[in-house]
Amino acid sequence: MSNSDKIIRLKTVLARTGLSRSTMYRKIAEGTFPSQVKISVHGAGWRESAVNRWIDDPVSYRNEGATQ
Repeated sequence: MSNSDKIIRLKTVLARTGLSRSTMYRKIAEGTFPSQVKISVHGAGWRESAVNRWIDDPVSYRNEGATQ
C-alpha cells in the first residue's frame, strides 16, 4: 500500500476538505465525493488518494460507483 493509498478517518477528511459533515455525506449520496471504505464492523474511512483527487478538482469529481 503506497502512502497515497492510506485510509484516513472522518476528522482528517473534514479538516483537509473544509466541508461540514452533512455536506460531505450529501455529496457522497450525489456521487460527487469519494465513498467510505469499511475497515471494521463499526469503522469506516476514505482512501487518501480518492480524497486527494477530489481536492485537486472538486467541481468535476464523479464517483463511478454512485447511483444517481
